Amino acid sequence: MRFSIRVRPGAARTGVGGDHDGALVVRVNAPAVDGRATEAALAAVAEALGVRRRQVRLVTGATSRSKVVEVTDAGEADEARLRELLGGPVPG
Repeated sequence: MRFSIRVRPGAARTGVGGDHDGALVVRVNAPAVDGRATEAALAAVAEALGVRRRQVRLVTGATSRSKVVEVTDAGEADEARLRELLGGPVPG
């Protein structure tokens, strides 16, 4: 499954949840330097969906706050969890 995320680097705590123009909001405490925020965001998405990090791949947006990611071998439970995260508040 593919979906958009909106990364907010430099947050006090990492959190996944909420909606920014249809994209899943991912807050990470890593700075937006040398891809650290992107890597932290991909790891946070994997953890939030309950999949392994290697199942989450960046499709577009390596240097942008708006990114498209793909989760391989995603099941119906993962899609339901994504819908839940999009509707919920961002922790932290």
